[in-house]
Amino acid sequence: MTRRVVITGLGIVSPVGNSTEQFFSNLMSGISGIKRLQSSFVEQLAVKIGAPVSDFNPSRHFSKIQLTGIERFSQMALVAAEQAVHDAKLVLNENEQARAGIYMGSCLGGAGTLEDGYVEIFKSEKPRIKPLSVLLSMNNAAASHISIKYHLQGPNITYSTACSSSAIAIGEAYRQIKHGYADVMLAGGAEAMLTLGAMKAWEALRTLATEDANDPGASCKPFSKNRNGLVLGEGAAILVLEDAERAIARGATIYAELAGYDCSSDSSHITKPDSHGQTRTILSALKDAGLQPADIGYINAHGTATLAGDIEETHAIKQVFGEHAYRVPVSSTKSMHGHLMGATGAVEFMASVLALKHQSIPPTINLLQPDPELDLDYVANCGRSNVAMDAVMSNSFAFGGTNAVLIAKKFTV
Repeated sequence: MTRRVVITGLGIVSPVGNSTEQFFSNLMSGISGIKRLQSSFVEQLAVKIGAPVSDFNPSRHFSKIQLTGIERFSQMALVAAEQAVHDAKLVLNENEQARAGIYMGSCLGGAGTLEDGYVEIFKSEKPRIKPLSVLLSMNNAAASHISIKYHLQGPNITYSTACSSSAIAIGEAYRQIKHGYADVMLAGGAEAMLTLGAMKAWEALRTLATEDANDPGASCKPFSKNRNGLVLGEGAAILVLEDAERAIARGATIYAELAGYDCSSDSSHITKPDSHGQTRTILSALKDAGLQPADIGYINAHGTATLAGDIEETHAIKQVFGEHAYRVPVSSTKSMHGHLMGATGAVEFMASVLALKHQSIPPTINLLQPDPELDLDYVANCGRSNVAMDAVMSNSFAFGGTNAVLIAKKFTV
């Protein structure tokens, strides 16, 4: 027998807001968090734009001693987790702690610490680096810090599957509760790769968008004819997932039911997206949710603004949804918050859940030059309010071919 899984808490640190209210309000208003970077190394970059978190001061949340042992991606994850736990009004006794866990996603973990270590050894030729470098940089640091803070004694796992990392973390946490292995799970992702080395690596791959000549905030153009790549972002997003009966019994506020999930591999190419693999994942997630394509009222697309990526995702949507593909609104919020890599699936699923709660759909901004090959309803430039919908879908399609799809629907007893 399987159990229903609900979402009872949300927390976020992002380029467009550091609370769920600010985050969704700015998305609906089409406010971009993409800007010219102010980092000390910016002049060494060919692409000088990114999507840094807005107004995040670690000293407001951590002591000087704590900051020596908590890397930036972990800092943001801890703040997002604190928001989510507070939002859920989650208090766990000793027995409940053994049935609660944390699943996180991250691509590079403590990228800043790794780069500092390389500089100290290979450039400055220092005999040693920071004693806590391993603990700061390890990918599972954020999840472990959260587990320790909230005494989560159930499963503690970090996924690293490129752009789908945090979507898979949420989906696998959902399965833990659905199949009875846990009662409460925190799940999400964190990423902080706006560093010189990471950005130079992405420059070399030639997938980053060039800066818009008139407005840096308009540089990411998903589904537009003049799209030319993604914009790197940073941040963290955490959701609280619970067994539905438990949440009802304690009087929790329920945002939505996490009803469907699947992950699968294209098994075709390390970088090139594949609509057939994406199609399989979407169909399996719909089957898991017990829904038909026509039941979906909004799709938060992976929508990276790369030439091939937007085309393949559009083809996948058409293959699954048929004629309904032309009726269901599809938007890419990456046009505003950028691509948060290991955190992006959680950020976008959160945007989808909030869209369902508010019955409002955030736009794809910067879509001023339609591409004839991309002919769906991409909610161009302006968000929509008072949209009746019962279920939403969030797509995450990663380098390496690991796809993940999450579906949320209105919760009814």
